Order: sequence, then structure tokens, then C-alpha cells
Amino acid sequence: MRTPLVAIGALLLPVALTLSVAAAVMLTGHGNCPRLSPPSLPGTRILAMSAVAHPDGMGARASLPGRPVASGVPAFCDVTIILTHPPLRDRVRIQVWLPQSTWNGRFQATGGGAFAAGEFERALVPAVRRGYAAASTDAGVPSTAKSPPVWAQRHDRPINDGLLANFAYRSVHEMSRIGKQVIAGFYGRPPAYSYFTGCSTGGRQGLTEAQRYPGDFDGILADAPAIAWNRLTLAQFWPQVVMNEAGTYPTTCEFAAFNRAAIAACDTDDGRLDGIIGRPDTCRFDPGRLVGTSVRCHGRTIRISRVDADIVGRIWDGPTTRTGERQWYGLPRGASFSWLAGTTKPLFGPRHGAPFPVAADWIHYFLLRQPHLDVSTIGYAEFERLFEESQARYGAVIDSDDPDLSAFRAAGGKMITWHGLADPAVFPQGTVDYRRRVESAMGGGEATDRFYRVFLAPGVGHCSGGAGPVPTDPHAALVDWVEHDRAPDTLPAATTGAHPHLSGVLCRYPQQATAGRPCH
Repeated sequence: MRTPLVAIGALLLPVALTLSVAAAVMLTGHGNCPRLSPPSLPGTRILAMSAVAHPDGMGARASLPGRPVASGVPAFCDVTIILTHPPLRDRVRIQVWLPQSTWNGRFQATGGGAFAAGEFERALVPAVRRGYAAASTDAGVPSTAKSPPVWAQRHDRPINDGLLANFAYRSVHEMSRIGKQVIAGFYGRPPAYSYFTGCSTGGRQGLTEAQRYPGDFDGILADAPAIAWNRLTLAQFWPQVVMNEAGTYPTTCEFAAFNRAAIAACDTDDGRLDGIIGRPDTCRFDPGRLVGTSVRCHGRTIRISRVDADIVGRIWDGPTTRTGERQWYGLPRGASFSWLAGTTKPLFGPRHGAPFPVAADWIHYFLLRQPHLDVSTIGYAEFERLFEESQARYGAVIDSDDPDLSAFRAAGGKMITWHGLADPAVFPQGTVDYRRRVESAMGGGEATDRFYRVFLAPGVGHCSGGAGPVPTDPHAALVDWVEHDRAPDTLPAATTGAHPHLSGVLCRYPQQATAGRPCH
């Protein structure tokens, strides 16, 4: 590593030294951040750079109230770049963390969640712990996974197409290009291998990279991808539409009764009694079987009605047009209803729906373009219109489901996707559908397995959690495949949750494990 050129010893705390492009260099921050030249990227202009050295890893944060200290983080240099796309006047932040003495020679770009393009510290800490030079970006749409996309509209209310392009596909590509330049300048050589890791929105970003920019990364881990975003977000709103039409809003307790019954009916479809549905695709439990039965909820007895059962059945089936044509997939049997079929009871007034924020925000900001409009009355007719508009307006921008991965294959890229079969937010059927279409486009299952493999995790929720075993280190499997050509047939998995006895492996799609038999 290069030796520092300037020491700033008078600073009491690490601070960023921000420069304009005209300065053409980065001064040393507090500690061992070397002098760097600003990166260059066609179509962009670098507005500022900053450097903060963390000689004791994250220990400097101990003095900041309310900020937990991440242990085991080595000394690193935090380089931040602010760029814009003239004449968009956006401000995209890219943060690159560079281990000062523990670099493993690799680059790891990281993805985001919901409407956040990057997770920054949450994603960068584990990467740097493992010796990676790592990067995250906000795509010029700074937000958290829980904040609404207020950036979607310009002041005069049309959609801000430039920022949407940033969020949909442009930002990770630019982070890749910028990150590699910063790494080469810092260490004096480029990374030997480049990886991308992400789940949900991050999974969608990974698929986008393979489809649009196939040469950016040697390996991509695209987990629980929010594929076909313009359809998925509407499908996430479908449970609310079903309840609106029925005028009935079951409680979480009532919904849970249907899941318990489905698990009891379908648990052994895979030959194992383990408290999870190993084969949701074969589970045909009819919610009508609970009609007339009683469930104890919050100290009172509730009798399950035919309307309750019909609501559950429609949620499991997924959205359809009024003529019965499937629009997208539904909630898997065994997955929690609470994310998408949330309801609430105010102190005064009847129970009503509590929509999943990402789905409601997509409708509010991108379709209706009225953030404060009440969506609690949307029924089947309005939903069908919104679904068609979402496809027509945004499909080409954000779908991320092009099955032609020939350029990614030609570039030598490898990609792994794992997806929980009890995911309550991003339906695993979408991932299976995409994998099948890739097979059709790329010469069949065996040909696809040479560069893209999918693993399904029974009983696992969204990106983690649930009763089933979660992959313990899929990134390591990806590295082994990229660097040693050892393609994974299984992923080690385990859980420490409600069923700590469950462990083993996830099988490469379309294989599955059954009682007494490994993947077959």
C-alpha cells in the first residue's frame, strides 16, 4: 500500500476532506488515506470527494451517542464520491471502504432494499471484515428501506425519469466503474475479482447487472430478487384489494390459523415431518376446510367464515383479471400474511387494511402520482387498470427479467440466486419462472447450470428468518465457483430460530431433498 503523503495530525476526530473537481486530487484524511485522483466516468461529472481514515476500524464510533460499534472491523479508509449526470442535477453518493492492511485482492459491490439503492454501513461492515474492498451507492435517491420515494416526482409532478433510471439500472453499473478506479488508485492495482451481492432490491440489481452490464462482475449473488418489479409491487397490493372488495379485514391471528392448517396438511409432502412446507407448489390445502371452525384470538373466540376462507384463497392464488387471467403470483402457503395482508383496528371505527409500504408507495408515487391519496378503497376494476398501467409505463425500465444471459455467459460470469419458499414479500414463484425462461432461452437446464444456479429454501422468509434452514455462506460458494470452477450442487444451511434442529443443505434447482434421500 502507498505511504501517506500528507498527515493531518491536528484533527481531534476523523473528518472528511472535501474537494471540488478542480482540485484534481484527494488529500490525506486522518490516518493512512493516500492521495488519489478523482475517477472519471463518461456522462457524469465528479462534484466532490472525501476521505476518512478509520485506523481502529469502527472503534471511533464508540464516542457517538446511539451508534453501536461493529466489532472485528479492520482499519480502513472510507472514500466517498459525489457525482452528477448533467443536466439532471442529481447528486449520487458512492462510498468505497478500503481495508488498509487486510485486503484480499477482491472487490464487493453491495445492493439495497425496498426503495433504497444501497445499505451502506450495514452491507459494508461484513464485506470489509472479510477483507474485501467494498462499495455502496444511494443512486442519487437517498432514502432508507422504510422511507417513501419522494424523489419520484419533479416539482411539477411528472415522474423524474432520470432518478428512476438511476434507481432501476444505472447506479450499480456506475458504482462498479468508480469502485474499481478507486481501488486501483488506492492499492496500485485493480481487483483480481469483482463480486456483487444483494437481496430483494439488491437481488433485482444483481439480475439487472447480468442482463444490462454483463462485464461488470465476475460473480453475482442475487437473492430473493424483486423481479418483474412493475408487476410484483402490484401483486404485493393484491391482498388489500381482496379485503377491500370483501369488506372484511381478518386479524393476524385469524390468518395464522389458515397457515397452521396448511402446514399440518402439507408438511409431509416432501416426506419429512419438520413443521414447514417443503413443497409449496404441491400443497393444495383448501382454506374452505376451516369454515365453521373456531380460533381463539386475544382472549375471544372467532368463528371462521366463508368470506374469510375466500379471502385467503384469493391471496394464495394471486392477482387475476376480472376474466380470470393470471397477472402474477400469490403468497406461498406457509408464508406470513402480516406483510401484505396487514390490518389494523383504530381506537374508534372499524378494522381496515394496512398496505405493505413499498406496494402502496409504488401506487402513490409512480401510478397515481398523488402521495396522499387514499388507496383503501381500490377494488378489482381499479386494480386491473393500475396493473396494466404499471406494465406499460415501467416494464422496460425496471422489470429486470430479460432471460437472455448470453452476454453474461460469454463474459465468463457466474450467478447464484437463493430464495425462501416462505417469503412473505417477494414471491419465490417469480424466481422459478425466471429460471425456467432462462433455461428456454439459453439451451436448457444443464446449459444454464454452467453459469446460473438457483437454490430454494423451504420455510425461509424474506432474505432470512422463518422456520427453515437459511444458507450459511452462499457468497463463499460463489467465490469458489468463480475462482476455482467448483460449481455448487448444494448450499450449506442452518437455523437457530424456532427449529434449531433443522440443518443440512439446500438443493440446486430443480432437485430437492426428501426423507432419507439427499438432493435428487
